[in-house]
Amino acid sequence: MSVLSRFKNIMSANINALLDKAEDPAKMIDQTLRNLANDLAAVKKETAGVMAEETRTRREADANLVEVKKNMEMARKALAAGNEDHARVFLNKKNELETQGVELQKLAEAAQQNAVQMRAMHDKLVKDINALKSRQATIKSNIAVANATERVNKMGAAGSKAEGALQAFDRFEKQAQDRLDRARALTSLNEVPRDEAQSLADLYQGGGGAALDDELAALKAEMGLAPAVAVDDEIAALYDEIKE
Repeated sequence: MSVLSRFKNIMSANINALLDKAEDPAKMIDQTLRNLANDLAAVKKETAGVMAEETRTRREADANLVEVKKNMEMARKALAAGNEDHARVFLNKKNELETQGVELQKLAEAAQQNAVQMRAMHDKLVKDINALKSRQATIKSNIAVANATERVNKMGAAGSKAEGALQAFDRFEKQAQDRLDRARALTSLNEVPRDEAQSLADLYQGGGGAALDDELAALKAEMGLAPAVAVDDEIAALYDEIKE
């Protein structure tokens, strides 16, 4: 497909719309810039040829007009000199040139239109490339920030799951503690109640309180402490002093 046949596609291309629809704008903008650079190189090359053709056809059309005028002037001079036959020769030549001139003018106008289209394509491509380059850094920066944000969000979601797991472990620990407390309570309830009478009987059968008093008195004597009776007498004396 030649550049001229692609004229409508190039001129109607909406770069912003293409980027908005792209799944990966960063890759899309890189590829689009490469395509546009290739198009621009082809447009420049073909534009030079089209403009040269425009110049050539215009030059030929202008030269034809000069010849038409020249032969018309020669016909006038021939008639002025009284030579009608010569005048007819010049008029016939003028008519031939005018017929050729019509075709040359059409070719010149077509070449001019092609040149206008080529220049329009060139200008649009340059404009699109400059616009994309100015947006390229911003788009890539935005994409990088978006990717980082998505990663942070994923990590946040993972953190939420971990927090939920810790809360679940807290519940399991509480349930285990409750079960342990209930088990200990059942163990306590299953114990045989203490028989107080039997305990007192065991005490007296083992010597009773008298044996303990004797042992305590012997221990006090060994340590050089006053017997309990002396202490009681001192306390009684203190009570008497207080009353006085």
